[in-house]
Amino acid sequence: MIGYHPSNEVRGSHSTSLKNIKIVLGVTSGVAIYKAVDVARELIRRDADVHVVMSPEATKLVSPQLFEWATGNEVYVEFHGESGHVALSRICNSMIIAPATANTIAKIASGIADTSVSLTALNFMGLGKPLLLVPSMHLAMYRSPQITEALSKLKSYGVRVLEPIIEGARAKLPDVDDIVLGAEAITLRGSDLKGIKILITAGPTREFLDPVRFITNASSGRMGVAIAREAFFRNADVTLIHGPIDGSLVPKYVRTLKVTTTSEMFEAVINELRSNDYDAIILAGAPSDFRFREVSKDKIDSRKDAITLTLEPTPKISEGIRKMFDGLLVGFAAETVGGDIKALRDRALRKLTDRGFNVIVANDVMREDIGFASEYDEVLILGSDGFEKYVGKARKEIIAREILDIVKKLLGF
Repeated sequence: MIGYHPSNEVRGSHSTSLKNIKIVLGVTSGVAIYKAVDVARELIRRDADVHVVMSPEATKLVSPQLFEWATGNEVYVEFHGESGHVALSRICNSMIIAPATANTIAKIASGIADTSVSLTALNFMGLGKPLLLVPSMHLAMYRSPQITEALSKLKSYGVRVLEPIIEGARAKLPDVDDIVLGAEAITLRGSDLKGIKILITAGPTREFLDPVRFITNASSGRMGVAIAREAFFRNADVTLIHGPIDGSLVPKYVRTLKVTTTSEMFEAVINELRSNDYDAIILAGAPSDFRFREVSKDKIDSRKDAITLTLEPTPKISEGIRKMFDGLLVGFAAETVGGDIKALRDRALRKLTDRGFNVIVANDVMREDIGFASEYDEVLILGSDGFEKYVGKARKEIIAREILDIVKKLLGF
């Protein structure tokens, strides 16, 4: 069938966040080149139109035909006097180079345009369009003064760099999901949060009965992590304080502090406020509201017939914040209202007022298809100024973007 391509089978299957967006993917000859195919496909799953440019050396590792299959578009390896690089930089919204080798980084920093990748990148820079570099190379080369200087120079030009993951003697390409989320945020929002300092909490806390038993809740931390990642990629200065969550969720490129109990989360937040000037605090964490009044130092004998336990309230983090912080405070309200939007609004409004929030994000955790353990949510966002916005079922990274858009507006950026 004319016009059909296999790439259409996955187009928009993740989301339509990049619908009508055209992205150039620059591919150079690093050993992590195989991940670039996955990057292209994941961008398409977000409905992007992906155009690949490859350095001649990259084609020795992976055939351009593979990228043509993956994207459905012609792959550019060499420009023979035609204006292909000009056209791509004009019609496309952003460019990502993954992997970005030391050779390519040095060339772009020095203005050398002898490959299709460096030539196209220079055109994007000249037009002031977003350019994201994702370096991958031996660690010694990555830390060489020449590459350090080149990356610093490119950053001063407004180029964004997603730092590699350091493992052993390698500076490795980050996870594909991180690369794609970075590309998405930079393409859609650029560096619009630059200069904003944000503190975010995420995940549950645990309150122990004895060394092995505790009470907690079903929070996965995905929402707070999504906000932290989105804010970071939009160039905010981010600190994430998180409870016990899956380590694979924690972004390695964001400054993080790990806690276990509600009191520890409370103290971590207060200590941050004592030592840093934050513009906004987003309490996406779900700390336990109660703890055991008496805690056993030893494991309680399971052969006992019955145990009487007394619970007491844990410190309210928002109350502690408001005693020393008069900036923008965003809270979350996880409610069990069985789909009753009016009840959700009423409960959220009470918390908005009682806790001193400027904004509150409420959701119904009785639904199994959204909420705590899900990658999706559906929220009602309310502001102390009467603002109200309902966000239907969407992936949490999409909701994170909506929340940060509101934060940006309220901060006057």
